[in-house]
Amino acid sequence: MPSCQVFENAIHIRASATAVERCFTDLQLMRRWLHPALRCEPVGDWSTELGSRSRFSLRLPLLQPTLENAVGEREPGLVVWEFTGFFRGRDRWECQPTAEGTLLLNRFEFEIPSPLIRWGFKTFAARWTQQDMKAQLRRLKRVAEEIHRLQA
Repeated sequence: MPSCQVFENAIHIRASATAVERCFTDLQLMRRWLHPALRCEPVGDWSTELGSRSRFSLRLPLLQPTLENAVGEREPGLVVWEFTGFFRGRDRWECQPTAEGTLLLNRFEFEIPSPLIRWGFKTFAARWTQQDMKAQLRRLKRVAEEIHRLQA
């Protein structure tokens, strides 16, 4: 069985935990900070309630790998998507209120069952994925701080 890999990132956001949470639970807001090559589509109606399903597809020139996922954990300020497909794992988004706003934690833990895909990911995509995870947190921060300013 392949070993589990973990990518973790955090960012401080000068916005309420409620505003930050909206950024990863409202599909229209998600589309503002997700990488343009990554597409999220609901299976049925969009929701982040426990058990809700969606698909994340990566639009590449020759293929479109897709992850099927379902919300596996849900609490105020927390969503954990559990996914299957070319990766298996969990993507955890958690808001921790601070005196200055919110600390957003993102933990992506996964395994890649196929040896060929695992090699390709390690060789070509692991570094890009880690860099993009940090960049998407910066993009999400901009969206959350904008929402916070508009609500103030």
